[in-house]
Amino acid sequence: MKIQHPLLIKAVGVAGSFLVRRLGDTIDYHFRYEDPLVNPEVARRLGGRYIYAFFHEVMLFPAHYWAWPTMHILISDHRDGELITQVVRRLGFGVVRGSTTRGGARALREMTTKIEQDNLCVTPDGPRGPRRHVHQGLVYLASRTGLPVVGAGMAFKGPWRARSWDRFAVPRPFCQAACVAPAAVVVPPDADRETLEACRLEVEARMNRAMGEAERWVEAL
Repeated sequence: MKIQHPLLIKAVGVAGSFLVRRLGDTIDYHFRYEDPLVNPEVARRLGGRYIYAFFHEVMLFPAHYWAWPTMHILISDHRDGELITQVVRRLGFGVVRGSTTRGGARALREMTTKIEQDNLCVTPDGPRGPRRHVHQGLVYLASRTGLPVVGAGMAFKGPWRARSWDRFAVPRPFCQAACVAPAAVVVPPDADRETLEACRLEVEARMNRAMGEAERWVEAL
């Protein structure tokens, strides 16, 4: 059954944000950055700005750890996106509605107005997959905004998995979590289709390598 009543959606947002905070507080986080300057905590202090990309399935990792008003996250206009919006706004994110397929042009315009001091967050395989695939909208956004793309790999140790297209990961309480972030990919501002595709493939390759490294690392902890 789909939740459609505004009061129920709001209640889900309140309960969901509470649960994410409480669960996230029990997790033991570990980080590895190829370039220390892309660390969001360092970038926050030094004024560095990036597009942070992470796959849809590990959304609960940054939802807890990087929930700052200076992080603006792109959430689909799909009706399920309103539930996610209610949760992440209460966690502390800025929110932009849209995707590369629905509301994309409007979302791009809105996101480009939020980059004077802030970072952008994107799930490049959302909202419907394919799983761990980077859609070209991410690199087009990078080209238009001038922000480098940091495609992070994230993993929880032994998570519960949903039977969804992305195998959404729900961490177990008191588990370990790992994040591996490669160096940023810079997309030229005048990139043509061929250049955009080359950048997309590079971001996708780095993200999948980082996912594999994070999964191996967290299982060894």
